[in-house]
Amino acid sequence: MTLALGTPAPDASGLLQDGSTFHVRDARGAPLVLFFYPKDFTLGCTAEVCGFRDAFAELSGEGGARIVGVSRDDAASHRRFIAEHNLTYDLLADTDGSVHAAYGAKRTGLISIARRITYVIDAGGIVRGVFHHELRIGGHVADVRKCLAELRAAAR
Repeated sequence: MTLALGTPAPDASGLLQDGSTFHVRDARGAPLVLFFYPKDFTLGCTAEVCGFRDAFAELSGEGGARIVGVSRDDAASHRRFIAEHNLTYDLLADTDGSVHAAYGAKRTGLISIARRITYVIDAGGIVRGVFHHELRIGGHVADVRKCLAELRAAAR
């Protein structure tokens, strides 16, 4: 089950591609874009991570957001994925699925791949955007862009 708008974001944690530990609470003070994708090096997931890469300057600059992608792949896979696609943000290795479970990104049933879901968490740790597009992959970046603009406007 996905998290509801206006709820506190769970302080889940996992390993980044460099082996350091990331806690959601570490991003407080600025918006956090936490996006879940099924698997490194697959067609749809590559399109999604590259979409965030291509919008990185806008989202992290003017939008002020930190971007973190999350999959069940290990840190070594993430390092290769980052290098191959020149990604400019961190990838979290959620090999035990605990972050997926905390954020409702764990698919239940016979298929054990992750749900493709993106959260925008404000500077205070509150969920302000929830976007779930399995097939309209480019919709995640567009939705995040709009949500961050709304957060900026509300802060004025």
